[in-house]
Parts: sequence; structure tokens; C-alpha cells
Amino acid sequence: MADRFGNRLGWCKSDTGFNISSICIHKGEEPAISGINGICNVFFSKCNMGCIYCQNWQISCRDENVSNYTLQFDDVIRQISSLLDNGCHAVGFVSPTHYLPHVKMIINALRNGGRNPVFVYNSNGYDKVEELRSLESYIDIYLPDFKYSNDQLAREYSDAPRYPEIALAALKEMYRQKGSVVLMDENGVAEKGIIVRHLVLPGQVENSTGVLRMIAGEVSTSLTISLMSQYWPTPLVKSHGKLGNTLTLAEYTAVADEMQRLGFRKGWLQEMGSHENYRPDFDHGHPFK
Repeated sequence: MADRFGNRLGWCKSDTGFNISSICIHKGEEPAISGINGICNVFFSKCNMGCIYCQNWQISCRDENVSNYTLQFDDVIRQISSLLDNGCHAVGFVSPTHYLPHVKMIINALRNGGRNPVFVYNSNGYDKVEELRSLESYIDIYLPDFKYSNDQLAREYSDAPRYPEIALAALKEMYRQKGSVVLMDENGVAEKGIIVRHLVLPGQVENSTGVLRMIAGEVSTSLTISLMSQYWPTPLVKSHGKLGNTLTLAEYTAVADEMQRLGFRKGWLQEMGSHENYRPDFDHGHPFK
């Protein structure tokens, strides 16, 4: 059992503090989430998974050598409020699974201060159903990853046993809460719903098509899918036999074709050059500039 108040920390090596690597405006992959002015994203440090290829590798590692800042609660609220005042319509919590009490505290403080932005839960999908139930009155939009249909691959690449089973149960709970329709405002900006993200990995077409088949067969083809081609080999996996490569057009096309064949009609595809554009640097004050 983890003791976040003491020295016996758990798997994710996180304590009770507001360990946040960045609070910034993000104009990301899904236009309906970003809107014109971008979303205020809160990037928590460390993670409940151990993806060896993590695209946010500078902040996700479970050791001390990460871009990590322990902020005071009042400072967190001040920074978020400032970005909301400058036009952000939503607050996104990125890698929040191991910081749910902190997420709820932030939302409560903003609401108590008269602010009611759209709240987005951007997780890796490795979420417990009972924890998601506790978020029902807090979260407007779920933006989960669905990374794996292959349990062995999940263990090898992310140290995440039973990932397909756990992620599917989590998605079903999100679906129970929000349904399959993403509700938009008059400007086409999402206000409520689910958008499922999947990053296609090099050499793993079968895993990706398996993910889409699981969602289609077990949940609904009416869900909105963000199929991402932006994978790039971080310094940690440059010498890896498969992950050291970028995605090929043939691989991405095969997955996109399966997505269409299964009947998914809502969502986004990416251009093959996207891996050159989505490379945040959390050693800078603003990781996306």
C-alpha cells in the first residue's frame, strides 16, 4: 500500500503535492477540444503507466529526473484562472489518473469562484471504473487513449497488465455517463461527450485494428475517434527494433481503412507529417512553442 504522506510511495512515485510540469495553452490534435483560443491544459507529472515510448517522456518517468514542479494550490488556481481570462474555454487534466483528489480540488475551487469552464479528463485509459464513477459530476468531456488490444504488448511496452480489459471497462463507464454524441456549441467547440484517441505505433497494425474492433464490437461505432499518426521515437527508444522507427504510410492507411470498414464515421485522421509538429519540450516554459 502506498503512503503518499510518508516515504513509502507507490508505483507512480507521486506524493500528496500538486506535482505539475506545465499549465499552458494547448492547441492540440482535436479541433473541437482546442477551439480557437486553445485549452488550458494541466500536465501532471509521472504516470500510472510506464510506456517506454511515451511522447511526453520528459514528465512521465517515475524517477526524479523529470520536468516536475510542486506548486502551491493557490498558484495552480491563479495560473488556470489567468488562462481562462485570456480566452481559454476549457481546462484539461493530462495524465490525471494518479491525482484524482487534486483534480476534484481544482474543479471545486474554480466552480466556487464562479468559473464553469468545460472540464476535460485526458487519460491513458488505464482507469478504474469506480474512480470514473466518482468523476461523473466533475467531468464534461472524457478524452481517453485506448492504446492496446494486445495484453502482452501492453505489458512489454507499458508495464500495464490487463490493459485491454481495464481500458474497455473504463470506456464503457465513460459511455454510460456521456453516451456517444459529442455535443458542440455554435462554434463547433465540444461541451460534453467522449473522444477516444489511438496512437498507431510502428510495426503494430494488428494491435491498432484490434483496438478499433474492440470498441466497435463492445461499445459503439458511433463514438468519435481521433486516429493519430504523430508517433515519433523519443531519445529513450531510438535504438529499439520497432519503436525506433516512425510510422509508415502503409501502416497508417491500413488502420484508417479498417476504421472506415468497421463503420466509424466521426473523428479525425492526421497527416503523415504530424510527427514533426507534435513534439513538446517540457524543459521550456511553454512546451508547445
